[in-house]
Amino acid sequence: MTFFRKDEKLQTLGDRILAATWSEFPSLAQNQIALTWLVYDPPVFVNTGGAISPNEFWKQSVRGFGYRGVERIYPASVVKLFYLVAAHEWLEKGMIQTSNEFERAMRDMIVDSSNDATSLVMDILTGTTSGPELPAAPFETWKQQRNIVNRYFQGLGWSELTTVNLNQKTWCDGAYGRERAFVGDTFENRNMLTTDASARLLHSIIGGVAVSAARSQTMMNLMQRSLTPIDLRADRDNQVTGFLGEGLPQSAHLWSKAGLTSHVRHDAAYVELSDLQPYLLVVFTEGKPHSTNEAILPFVSQQVVEAMNVL
Repeated sequence: MTFFRKDEKLQTLGDRILAATWSEFPSLAQNQIALTWLVYDPPVFVNTGGAISPNEFWKQSVRGFGYRGVERIYPASVVKLFYLVAAHEWLEKGMIQTSNEFERAMRDMIVDSSNDATSLVMDILTGTTSGPELPAAPFETWKQQRNIVNRYFQGLGWSELTTVNLNQKTWCDGAYGRERAFVGDTFENRNMLTTDASARLLHSIIGGVAVSAARSQTMMNLMQRSLTPIDLRADRDNQVTGFLGEGLPQSAHLWSKAGLTSHVRHDAAYVELSDLQPYLLVVFTEGKPHSTNEAILPFVSQQVVEAMNVL
């Protein structure tokens, strides 16, 4: 049971979007894309500054469409949204204290998708550090500590989170030492997410119910992306070009977090368009050469915008 309700019209439009995508990119296999799409019909209850209580928020019905939304996929930097929520939860509960460096790391983790910043955030969240391999007993303690983020999200009781794994740092060149041992010989312990799980977390942030209304707004501020060409040209790693934001009209408002490696290209976005319902869209794509194809996600995004005009 997903947190959104299936809708016949969205099913028809979603199928059409996927068919158009496979027609445009015939080498993209049907098991190399996953998608979750939510539409917020009036009265819109998200991006309200936390005007609705968590209990009331989760009672609200939102219609959606999913394709392979429960498939476990390596999330790349989309996982950083989960670490951001965990960081604000820890701060809210007084489990950790903030500092200029921690605030800078949280910002750079989302705004610039910095892996170095994410490393510090994970160190502070879990009380673990990277380094040489450890003897067996200390390593067991270290692994228990590193899994605190997993335990927090499992404790939310969301069915979408039952199969995810959220205990690894993100890397540029790869893990070494105890981090390489922790991810497993065949990378069996690497981070794994689904588009449904990512959509529900983003849904909670824009709904103002992730940790608190004020902290949700702080998180949204970090996720807001400029679509102005001059801003995009000034930042080559802008998380818009080659991602869902590129397929939007310049007048749109976008909050997003992208993920990219040599094997995956993902994006999780909340979009507001003039005179249309706002919507949430998470798209994961896998496999070479699709991960280097900067046209797929913008094409999907354009198709969704056209579908929103039909709605």
